[in-house]
Amino acid sequence: MRRSLVLLTAAVLTAAGCAAGTGVTDTARTPTPWSASSSSPGETRTPSATPSPSPTPSPTPSPTPSATLPGGGTTILPEHRLVGFAGGRSPAFGRLEPDALDAAAAQIDALAAEYAVDGRTVLPVFELITVVAHGSPAADGLYRTHEPDDVIAAYLEAARRHGALLLLNIQPGRADFLSEVTRLEHWLLEPDVGLALDPEWAVGPGEVPGDVYGSTTGAELDSVAAYLSALVQEHDLPEKVMVFHQVHSSVVEGESALVAHPGVVPIKSVDGIGSRADKEKTWTTLMATKPATVAPGFKLFFDEDTALGPLMTPAQVLALVPTPDYVLYE
Repeated sequence: MRRSLVLLTAAVLTAAGCAAGTGVTDTARTPTPWSASSSSPGETRTPSATPSPSPTPSPTPSPTPSATLPGGGTTILPEHRLVGFAGGRSPAFGRLEPDALDAAAAQIDALAAEYAVDGRTVLPVFELITVVAHGSPAADGLYRTHEPDDVIAAYLEAARRHGALLLLNIQPGRADFLSEVTRLEHWLLEPDVGLALDPEWAVGPGEVPGDVYGSTTGAELDSVAAYLSALVQEHDLPEKVMVFHQVHSSVVEGESALVAHPGVVPIKSVDGIGSRADKEKTWTTLMATKPATVAPGFKLFFDEDTALGPLMTPAQVLALVPTPDYVLYE
């Protein structure tokens, strides 16, 4: 559900999720402390199920026969538009639940037809919440836990069945992005696996995810992009997508420090929720600081957006300026 107000409580090494949110503009929104008691607008709510990590990771899947993107080729833009769903093992994360991946892929395919109106080929995306921030310190005190390899493998296998990219979403808690990314290197060597970074869940010492908005810097994002670029060049991989989600102007500081790197496609995904007017206002505010070398992305919420008005249609999304290159549904 609404990721920007999720506070994922966890026992040691247990990933859980909860969701909430109301439609307010970029300048007005502030995070609320975690509450397990309500599901009304403006309050958080617990998920209907809590995932439990599998104890034994499975081997990394073999690479696809050729180092190309799903459907062939090695470049993302401008040939493609990315359209996908977010989710994970908790229903609170979105519709990309482990027992409904084929159904979710069918829904993405149905949406894809409405986004393929300008000559681009739609490339489906599964965005899996892989590093999960929560409100308890866990074993290492860093307020995040990791999904095990067998979960990632299952999502990658499903993505490949449907010709989709898999993006590994990172909510780092008190850890830093680069350390969380490098521990996923064996997955990033796959030609159809990229990254999605969630800086609102990147908090400092003494802060708890969900109590405050976390943040990152353009320099930190650039360090991840440089790392990905080195992997692409060393292993002759197709271009890698690197999404960073942004819900508020304070969440990413100094964006201009994120510069172009060969083989990396950075995408700024605007996560504002609410009515169409509120979402468009947030879009305009956050696009104003987007570096020219970063592609635009837009996020919609099946539940939270529709609590405040009709869900924006693909035609309305495509009418945004600039036109989104990545459209994500949660």
